[in-house]
Amino acid sequence: MALWPFKKKVSTLADAGLMQGLTDWHSHILPGVDDGIPDMEKSLETLREYERMGVRRVWLTPHIMEDYDNETSALRSRFAELQAEWKGGVELRLGAENMLDSLFEDRLAARDFLPVGDEGSHLLVETSYFSPPMNFDDLIDEIQAAGYHVLLAHPERYRYMDETDYNRLKERGVDFQLNFMSTVGMYGETARKKAAWLLKEGMANAVGSDVHRLGSLQKMLATAPKSRDVLQGVLELARQPRLS
Repeated sequence: MALWPFKKKVSTLADAGLMQGLTDWHSHILPGVDDGIPDMEKSLETLREYERMGVRRVWLTPHIMEDYDNETSALRSRFAELQAEWKGGVELRLGAENMLDSLFEDRLAARDFLPVGDEGSHLLVETSYFSPPMNFDDLIDEIQAAGYHVLLAHPERYRYMDETDYNRLKERGVDFQLNFMSTVGMYGETARKKAAWLLKEGMANAVGSDVHRLGSLQKMLATAPKSRDVLQGVLELARQPRLS
């Protein structure tokens, strides 16, 4: 870790400038398409707050899953509507968070995806919090064979995963996207400890808010850092992701 950069006491994550220059790799700001921001007005309010905080770029990554079987064409259309309304300086990018379920297998067969990353080379994927897909390893192989890198959303939140699982997935070339809300315990103590361990071991590749409501992000920024090493690790990834 780099030396602690702050000469004065940092009492909140906002004090630390967490969002300054950030690329947010995971958000649910695209309005009215999943369980995230419900309408255009709230999306624009959230983006204005992002701009005030100094965010540079945000990936809009709505759910694609059996519960929200969003068509990529419909998401592109909604994204165009948001782009037409947004007049600020935060750069908007469209991707998706793909649940590894039967719908995903259909999309994989059709190569029908909204990837993330400047080269469009990463698929942001998630699993159930309680158990992996029966064919998890096969899906990883198929995604990679299709020419994509696997970017696993919020690995610290999966209750079935432990250090052995993280090491195995790393050996298979999977990148990890950490939720920075996890680092202050907003998903519970177990997720917080896992997030701290992933940062300590240098396993996290990118960070994101996973924001569904502006209030939760504001609550997080008003929270005190739990560890200066963890905060420093998040700050480094916020400004310089380490994707494959």
